[in-house]
Amino acid sequence: MDTAFPATKDPCGETYAGPTPESEKETKAVTDFILSHLKSIRGYITMHSYSQMLLFPYGYTSELPPDQEELAKVAKISTDALSTPYATHYIYGPIASTIYRTSSSSLDWAYNLGIKHTFAFELRDKGKFGFLLPESQIKSTCKETMLVVKFIA
Repeated sequence: MDTAFPATKDPCGETYAGPTPESEKETKAVTDFILSHLKSIRGYITMHSYSQMLLFPYGYTSELPPDQEELAKVAKISTDALSTPYATHYIYGPIASTIYRTSSSSLDWAYNLGIKHTFAFELRDKGKFGFLLPESQIKSTCKETMLVVKFIA
């Protein structure tokens, strides 16, 4: 896929990016924290749902990041480890070619700040439940995801 996935201007839409960059207090607080601790941050991981993917930069372009080989290696080992406890299958790759091109990805932002190990989880499931993962799958999702977070760390 190489078509951009545009953010909506509808504040009720699932892809609403907000009125301006860092417009939400929580986003501004995280941004300020990262910028003030940049020299000591070695990784950046975000959690999303859903699609069972482990993504890395870039989202805004189909160009591969300079560290693509290492990021792909870490992602492959991570997704292999993640499948161990419950045989949950995740795919991995750059955002733009794995899911869709997008603007305003925090992964791209963090990576471009110099944080090499930037990853985004698109957690369970593959679309049946969407954003409303059943309670019965939450604990197992946490267990398998923590295996990967520990590995990346």
